Amino acid sequence: MKKAALHNLGCKVNSYETEAMQQLLESAGYEIVPFAEGADVYIINTCSVTNIADRKSRQMLHRAKKMNPEAVVVAAGCYVQAAGEELKKDEAVDLVVGNNKKTELVSILDDYFAQRKKTEEEASVKHTYAPDKGVENIIDINDTREYENLSIDRISDHTRAFIKVQDGCNQFCSYCIIPYTRGRVRSRKPAEVVEEVKRLTTSGYQEIVLTGIHLSSYGKDFPEEERLTLLDLIRSIHEVEGLKRIRLGSLEPRIVTEEFASALAELDKICPHFHLSLQSGCDDTLKRMNRHYTTEDYLNRCQILRKAFKNPAITTDVIVGFPGETEEEFRMTREYLKNVRFYEMHVFKYSKRNGTRAAVMPDQIPESTKAERSNELLCLEREMSLEYRKSCLGSRTEVLMEEEYWLNDVHYMIGHTREYVKAVVPFEEGLKGVVIEGTLTEMMTDEVAFLKH
Repeated sequence: MKKAALHNLGCKVNSYETEAMQQLLESAGYEIVPFAEGADVYIINTCSVTNIADRKSRQMLHRAKKMNPEAVVVAAGCYVQAAGEELKKDEAVDLVVGNNKKTELVSILDDYFAQRKKTEEEASVKHTYAPDKGVENIIDINDTREYENLSIDRISDHTRAFIKVQDGCNQFCSYCIIPYTRGRVRSRKPAEVVEEVKRLTTSGYQEIVLTGIHLSSYGKDFPEEERLTLLDLIRSIHEVEGLKRIRLGSLEPRIVTEEFASALAELDKICPHFHLSLQSGCDDTLKRMNRHYTTEDYLNRCQILRKAFKNPAITTDVIVGFPGETEEEFRMTREYLKNVRFYEMHVFKYSKRNGTRAAVMPDQIPESTKAERSNELLCLEREMSLEYRKSCLGSRTEVLMEEEYWLNDVHYMIGHTREYVKAVVPFEEGLKGVVIEGTLTEMMTDEVAFLKH
């Protein structure tokens, strides 16, 4: 029995695909082992969203080869799509598997081992095989309209299940490489999604999180006579018996209409936690980014959610140091963020990506300036996040217990409310995966509340 180790880099979509690849390997008879010395096969599901992600992908590939020089090191995913030519020359990589080819991982490995065995037998020398890295396993992702049909039966050591329902993006933001590594919008058939939710719910998962590269575009690629929307999919999932929570991944702001928000509010399994990607609080910067909304429009979408839901958690992404961002534009962004009052913000320093329009824009911002602006927004984020958590105190809520937690030598169980606020209860055996109702009474730390039940 061959031993396989997997390592994931990047987003929740990547995490889902890594889990699916692991289950494919298990079904084929591989023993799954930790990502450490001793594996026969190392699979790194790579990321290419930033230059740092590229570097981490290369580092993990080289680390795997050092752990076992005789092992087969497989590079999979987005970095493969972006840097296929580089990986052809990289001696640490034995096989490449691009996006929309991960379902074929087992057969790709089978072919590799069969060819290596044949070559070694003919040469009577072990490990003399110098393989073709499998460049045919990198397709032109921009030409495919086929959704890669990966699926899972469980999520390793988690109490909530992330489910990929959509791939690809048609937005072409000027800073983003993802449309080139993930291709055009492709949606998973709703019946397959519902069936997977049923399997996971039967296995004990009470919360599922819908994820995709551009989740709001779900269904737009279906033929006219089969046209469905994300809301249609959510309604179908909502009917699954035993499921208690539905959480949504990142949403395009423009999907939030009065009709969309009011429809969601009628579904009691929907978690009032919405991630609306912003990127900048300055209209001129948004135009350069090729974002298709204004700051006024975005704020209106937040107000729609706050009208439909009681104190919803609204989170976002912000990029600082985008080419041409002046000090005035940054100040506009900071004041805008203070006005919107987010629960959480993911703050990113702009990272130049070769092949994108922003990479060749004039007035690139120095790294030192990006760092200063990032630190300033992170301080604001901590302030607003604590403010939101405190606003939840005194409210009746429910918490999905997830893991053990120690604070000041006291043993607790910790989990998340429907708004994704962390909360603890005194430790008891058997609480993992249990939903507990109670009242948030006090902040134990700036990030963790106490649930009295």
